[in-house]
Amino acid sequence: MSNTVAKKRPVYRNIHITQILKYRLPLAGKLSILHRVSGAVLFLALPIILLPLFDKSITSELTFLEMQSLVSSPLVKIVLLGLIWSYMHHFAAGIRYLVLDMHVGTEKYAASKSAGIVFAVSLSLTALFGLKLFGVF
Repeated sequence: MSNTVAKKRPVYRNIHITQILKYRLPLAGKLSILHRVSGAVLFLALPIILLPLFDKSITSELTFLEMQSLVSSPLVKIVLLGLIWSYMHHFAAGIRYLVLDMHVGTEKYAASKSAGIVFAVSLSLTALFGLKLFGVF
């Protein structure tokens, strides 16, 4: 018989909904969840917000002016900024997932670094388009 002590194996338990805020996800896990959320937001916003705005913008000059006055409201601009973030995040994360599907950057360090790059790119592009949306330049 061997005198070596068996290494205690980790126990994985189901996470309860009340523990979800205390659970520490890696950056790539947070990116994955936000990729799904941004996709759902874009999917739901398409028939509710984006298509009606597009319809108003191309129907006639009068409806274009109505749409323009509607979009000039600060509340609508904030909603549009959220949609801009959703698109930028979903697009950048989608490119990352295409690269991961080619088995590039699948190591733990590289995946975490690419997740950080996606966050930086999507947030900086959102800030850039947000400044344009709010008329800074």
